[in-house]
Amino acid sequence: MMKQAPFIPTRDMVLFPGIITPIYIGRDMSMKTLEKALLGENEMLLFLQKKSDRENPIIPKDIHQVGILVEIIQTVKMPEGAIKVLVEAKQRVKLVKILEKKEFYLAEYENLEIKKIEVKTLEALSRKIFSMFEKYAMVTKKISPELIMNLKGVDDLGKSLDIVASNIKITANRKQEILEIVDIEKQAFKLIEILNKEIEIIKIEKKINGKVKEKLNDTQKKYYLREKMKTIKAELGEELELEEGIDDLKKKLKKGKFPKYVKEKVEKELKRLAQMPPHASEAYVIRNYVELILDLPWMKASKDILDIKKAENILREDHYGLKEVKERIVEFLAVRKLNKKLKNDIKGTILCLVGPPGVGKTSLAKSIARATGRDFSRISLGGVRDEAEIRGHRRTYIGAMPGRIIKELKRVKSNNPLILLDEIDKLNSDMKGDPTSALLEVLDPEQNREFNDNYLDMPFDLSKIFFIATANDLRAIPGPLRDRLEIITINSYTEFEKLKKFKKRI
Repeated sequence: MMKQAPFIPTRDMVLFPGIITPIYIGRDMSMKTLEKALLGENEMLLFLQKKSDRENPIIPKDIHQVGILVEIIQTVKMPEGAIKVLVEAKQRVKLVKILEKKEFYLAEYENLEIKKIEVKTLEALSRKIFSMFEKYAMVTKKISPELIMNLKGVDDLGKSLDIVASNIKITANRKQEILEIVDIEKQAFKLIEILNKEIEIIKIEKKINGKVKEKLNDTQKKYYLREKMKTIKAELGEELELEEGIDDLKKKLKKGKFPKYVKEKVEKELKRLAQMPPHASEAYVIRNYVELILDLPWMKASKDILDIKKAENILREDHYGLKEVKERIVEFLAVRKLNKKLKNDIKGTILCLVGPPGVGKTSLAKSIARATGRDFSRISLGGVRDEAEIRGHRRTYIGAMPGRIIKELKRVKSNNPLILLDEIDKLNSDMKGDPTSALLEVLDPEQNREFNDNYLDMPFDLSKIFFIATANDLRAIPGPLRDRLEIITINSYTEFEKLKKFKKRI
């Protein structure tokens, strides 16, 4: 039998028969429809909108065809202008025809009757539904015990299903699906499926929340302890000192020019340093290591001057006599200049000044440094027995230090100085290693581009360094090392030359 009643489109709300709940009405057409219902039998229809965000739905396109007939119990005007309406859901209905949609909403509808099932199936489904809902209530802890008790006393499976469907937290669209099922058996199976799925989801959510909470508690604990340590250190005046030191090193890293691999290494070491107590022995080791890296001239070089006339003048000014020696040195510099102009590398050309003590080998090297515009550095090799003097010590040892080459580069602050390897013939070897072998790597242009100091533990380019060696006795230099050298012999001054030199100094 067809009936007529005003109807209202609802957003995100589906009611089931037997449920008493408030609804809020604020749209103009919905208010006019409510007034119409109040003037009549205090009944109206509720149909769910297909799209909840649509303020003015297109009727009947935007509403579901199955809804609910409700009785209006009470209306209360709210301060914002909306109306709170307390309703009781009575009956499932199906929309048949729209009669009015201009002044208010009016529709023709028919009641939907629930199909009955046999007693045994009814009993089995009732027990299953109650068991599943009880489990759902235990998992969610949001269902009141009174509701469970009331549900236990309901004999009608249809009413039980409506109560359960109203109290589970699912979307309005899924509730609409349940509302549209008129076969009680199908409705029960649908609810069992939904309850099963929701219970599993809630269990997974709880498991995730537990893990997150545990992790959060652990994080909070660590944060609290760190803050406490900071406070204690601040009281002792340690934390500020450490942070300032690390900040200074970071600024130095940012300001300077370094290869990519050097920056990555320093950043890694600074992270380690920040996590250590300020007075830990390893903190001092890391800090000294980082400071050395930042002080080294990785990409800083002095301007290389290869002016042959200037070199001749400086050698003439600084040294009397030694005509052949000066000519050999000037020739050597001329070859270097030509190779630089042609962009050729000089392979194995290390100048070695050989002669007795006091003939001016060291002063000649200083003059060459002045003539080429390079910083001068002298490394005495007399009596050196330990390979670590050249290669450095590994940082795992207490009191570890870099080798002499790296130390001198840090001191002169340029990566292309003139380094004088003094008394190269006085090198010795023992159980601590052979420094001659280490020196071969330093002087080999093929290897010294990536010289690896044990302390530094990173490749450093030594190929730009101008090495000059000195010796008293050529026979004491090992063969492989001697092959790397271009020998210039300096004889002792004659009595006449000594007199001339003495007069020049007076």
